[in-house]
Amino acid sequence: MTINNNADQLGIDYDVESEEAACKDTVTRTEDSVTGIEDTVGQERIDATDVEDLYDNQWIPKATEDDEPDDTRMDGWSFLGIQFAPINIPLQRRLQTLAVLLWFSFMLIIGWVSFLILAYIALYTNYWWISLAYLTWYIGDRSICIKGGRRFTSFRKFKLWDRFAEYFPITLIKTVDLDPRKNYIMGYHPHGVLAAGAVGSFATEGTNFSKKYPGLTPYVLTLPLNFHFPFSRELLMASGMVSCSKESLDYVLGQAPGSGHTIVVVPGGAKESLNAKPGTAILYLKKRVGFIKMALRHGASLVPIYTFGENEIYHQVDNPEGSLLRKFQDKLQQLISFSPVIFQGRGIFQYSFGLMPFRKPMYTVVGGPIDVQQVTEPTTEQIMNLHSKYIDAVTELYNKYRHTYSPYPNVDLKII
Repeated sequence: MTINNNADQLGIDYDVESEEAACKDTVTRTEDSVTGIEDTVGQERIDATDVEDLYDNQWIPKATEDDEPDDTRMDGWSFLGIQFAPINIPLQRRLQTLAVLLWFSFMLIIGWVSFLILAYIALYTNYWWISLAYLTWYIGDRSICIKGGRRFTSFRKFKLWDRFAEYFPITLIKTVDLDPRKNYIMGYHPHGVLAAGAVGSFATEGTNFSKKYPGLTPYVLTLPLNFHFPFSRELLMASGMVSCSKESLDYVLGQAPGSGHTIVVVPGGAKESLNAKPGTAILYLKKRVGFIKMALRHGASLVPIYTFGENEIYHQVDNPEGSLLRKFQDKLQQLISFSPVIFQGRGIFQYSFGLMPFRKPMYTVVGGPIDVQQVTEPTTEQIMNLHSKYIDAVTELYNKYRHTYSPYPNVDLKII
């Protein structure tokens, strides 16, 4: 809103001589007040700096008031240093928390729990046939994750996933139209701890992907290991997730060329998740060329994506390159394809610790496509040339939008 101070336009006549003395006196008093305020603010800044210094050497960064919007802390209470949520939180926000809890249960808990339950039923009850029936189903169905999966549009549009996107919130930013007559490989960056932005934007309709990109069908890639766990595999496939294996990409992109099939891959993977910390923008991309080769083989256009805020939803234990912890994480990643990221979030009913992500806004910016000419057997030179173009596109996307969407706009993108 603009305030117009032109006296003629406002229709006000001033007696300049009679007002001059009063104005001077007012200005003098105002200057004195401003000086006092500046002194107070300066002292507050010094005090705030002193407080922050207390945490410089902590193992895990402490959650701050900014990790949760003010409206959820107004009536909160603390006990033994733990900051609890207020009792009178609106139902909408409780549903948002429930949605996030359910999704991460699918990813981290339900599979293991289901496996143990089936094992218990088979070994210690008379209902062993239930476990046998599921095992038979699984054996016959185990390859579906590399054959396009088994998505359910109604599951993707489940209203609770809208609450999932609202929790952070996640906003899907469309920069250009994408032709639904083409196939695409979208590269999602950064991985973050659990790639929550990729889930909200492409594995559900919480950010209205289908409305913003009509005619495109997203397939989010995840580790083949995730499809070995009972029941959780069905939920992941219902959301549109498929295996990240070569066979899976060949199937999705090769079954119906030019049908809007869209692979969403997170190239940085587990290696990149180890660098997912607030205030960082580090991509593990220089050695990731597999998805580039697949784009050439199928003539699929490449689309860079960057989610500002993905690295801010969790804190992580300090693990610099060369440290004992980092060596252990790297070794384990080589053995089992993923790394045990030691992270800290908030709890369900308190804000001080837990596995729930902090409420930090995420902006998923989808860039323009890089058209790719199909080459059935691409050479190393062709792969590296396209890879170089893709890195340039990611860098350009980051630099173009970081001052608009990044909470740390002065942090430069680092690609390793």
